[in-house]
Amino acid sequence: MSDTTPPIRRARGPWLPLGALLAVAVLAVGINLLADRFLARARIDLTEQHLYTLSDGTRQVLGNLKDPITLRFFYSRRLGAAVPVFGAYADRVREMLREYVSLSSGKLRLEILDPEPFSETEDRALAAGLQGVPLDNGGESVYFGLAGSNLLDDERSVAFFQPDRERFLEYDLTRLVYELSNPTRPVLGVISSLPLNGDPRAMMMRVPGAGQPFQVMTQLRQFFTVRDVPADAQAIPADIGVLLVAHAQNLPEATFYAIDQFVMRGGKLFALTDPHSESQAARPDPTGRPAASTASNLDRLFNAWGIEAPSDKVVVDQRGAWRVRAGPGDRVGAVDYLAWFSAQGDSLSRTDVASADLAQVTFASAGEVRKRQGSSIELTPLVTSSAQSAVVDAARVREPDPTRLLADFRPDGGRHVLLARVRGVLNSAFPEGAPALPEGTARAPDLPAHRGASSGPVNLVVGNDADLLEDRFWVRTQDFFGQQVATPTSDNGSLVTNLADTLAGGDSLISLRSRGESLRPFTRVDEMRADADARYRQTERGLTERLQATERRLRELRQGPGGSAQTVITPEQRAEIDAARAEIVRTRQELRGVQRGLRQGIESLETWLRVINIALVPALITAFAIGLAVLRARRRAAARG
Repeated sequence: MSDTTPPIRRARGPWLPLGALLAVAVLAVGINLLADRFLARARIDLTEQHLYTLSDGTRQVLGNLKDPITLRFFYSRRLGAAVPVFGAYADRVREMLREYVSLSSGKLRLEILDPEPFSETEDRALAAGLQGVPLDNGGESVYFGLAGSNLLDDERSVAFFQPDRERFLEYDLTRLVYELSNPTRPVLGVISSLPLNGDPRAMMMRVPGAGQPFQVMTQLRQFFTVRDVPADAQAIPADIGVLLVAHAQNLPEATFYAIDQFVMRGGKLFALTDPHSESQAARPDPTGRPAASTASNLDRLFNAWGIEAPSDKVVVDQRGAWRVRAGPGDRVGAVDYLAWFSAQGDSLSRTDVASADLAQVTFASAGEVRKRQGSSIELTPLVTSSAQSAVVDAARVREPDPTRLLADFRPDGGRHVLLARVRGVLNSAFPEGAPALPEGTARAPDLPAHRGASSGPVNLVVGNDADLLEDRFWVRTQDFFGQQVATPTSDNGSLVTNLADTLAGGDSLISLRSRGESLRPFTRVDEMRADADARYRQTERGLTERLQATERRLRELRQGPGGSAQTVITPEQRAEIDAARAEIVRTRQELRGVQRGLRQGIESLETWLRVINIALVPALITAFAIGLAVLRARRRAAARG
C-alpha cells in the first residue's frame, strides 16, 4: 500500500517578503560598515592615464615622514560654481591630497577651508602667501591654493593651482611635502675654472659690471647653500648633496677620484663640459692673455660610466640661430651664427618637470652628449637640437667666421642631445682604488672607504655646454638708479635652478614625471565642429555673394540707368523688384538653414554623449538586476516543479 499523503505546503504570509527586504537592508548596512572599517584606503583608479595613482617616488617620500605636517587646502566654492573647469580641477586636487593623507601613516593632517570674503579664514590664506583672484567686478577674491607647515613652523605654499600645471600636480605636492619634512637648506658644491662666484681681480679694476657673480649663481643661492670645492680636493665633503662641475679644466687624478666616489656613494652630479667655452674665451687668463685652451672634458669619468661628450665637435643649428654682425668684408650687415642658437619648441622635453614650462634655452658652441656603445645606462634627453642641425669641428668656432659657417652648412637630419639625465648602476672609474698622489702631497685623513660600484642606480645631469651659465646668453643687466637689474631673455637660469632642485630632492622627486590632465576634451566633437564650420563658411560665402548680387540688382532697379531715383516704375520693373525681394528672403532662409543643418550632427552627438554618460550606465545596471531577478525566479519555479 503506497503512501498517497500529499506533501505539506507551508502557508506564505505577507511577512516573508518584508523579512527578506529587511535582511537585505541589514546585509547592505553591515557590508558598508565593514568596508568603511577595513577598506577605507582601498582605491581603484579607472582613469586612462591613472591620474589618481601616486608614483613610487611620492610613496617613498610619504613613507619616510618622521614628523607631523599640516596641509591646509583653501578653496572657494564660489570659484567652482562660476568656472566649472576650476571645480573639476579642485576635485582632483582634493582627492589627491586625501590619498596623500591615507598613505602617510598619520603623519599628514589635512584641513579643507572655504575662505569667505572678509573672514578670518581669508586672513589666514593671505598670511600663508596664497593669491586671491577677483571673480567679478565686486572686488571680492576667491582662493585655490595650499599651505603647509611642520612642527618647526616652516611654511611652504602653492599660491594658486593653475590648470596649466595640472600635469605636474603630483610633483608640486610631493615637493612641498618633501621640503617640509627636510627643512634644512641643501648644500650645492661647485668645481669650475670659470669665475662663477665672481672675479676679485676684475672687481679691483673697477670695470662696471665686471667681476660680479654669474646671475645663475645668484638664483641658486636663493635655494641652496653654495660652497666652492677646491680643484685639488681629495674628497667631496659629506654634507654636499649636489655637486656642480662646470668647465673644470686640468683636474688632477685625486679630484677625479673624489668626484667618482661622490657619485658611487649616491651623490647627485650636475656636470657641464664644453668643447669651446665662449665665456672663457672672452676673459683673459691671470697673465692678461687669451686663454690657451677653451675646451674641457670629464672623459676620465665618462668613459667608465658609459657616457660620451666629445670635446672636438660642436653642434650648429639653423633654427633659433642668433643674428650677429658679419665680417668687415661682407656685404650684409648681419648674419645667422649657427653655433649660437636658442633651443625651443620640441627641442625641450615636455615630460620633465625641469624643462616642461620653459620657452627657450640658449646654447653657445655646444657639444653633444651620447650614450657609449654597449653601455647599460639610461640616457633621457632634456634639450636637443632641431632637425635643422649638424655637427662640425670645434676649430670652426674657435676662430669663427659666421658667413662661411652658414654658407657651408648642410643639416644632417638628426637631433643631437645637448643636455640629458643619466640613470643607471655605474662602475667606478678607479677599480683599483685611490690613485697615487704627486710626490710631496699628503693624503687627506679620514677618506671614505673605496667603492668599486654604486650601490644602486645613480642620477646625473650631463650637458656639453658650460656657456649655459654665461650671463650674456640669457640675461640682460641694466643700471636702474644705481642698482643692477637683471632681465632674463632666455630660460637658462630657470633650467639650471630646476635641475639642481630636482637633484637635491633625491631620487623620489627625480622619478616624478609629467602626468595626464583630468580635463579630457571630446576630440570627435571638436573635429565635427571644425568640419561643420569649414563647410558652413564655404556655403555661407556662396549664399552671401548671391545675396549681395541680388541686393545690388535691386538698387539698380530702384535707381534707374543714370543712378538717380526713378519717379515712375514700369510694371515689368515692379515685377523684377518683387522677384529680387523674394530672392533675398529665400537666400537668407537658406543661409540660416545651412547653419542649422550643419550643426545638427554636432548637437545629435553631444546629446548621445549626455545620454550615455547620464542614463546608459544606470540603465545597464537596472537591466542587469531585472534580468538576474527573472533568472532566479525561473530557477525557483523550475525547482518547485
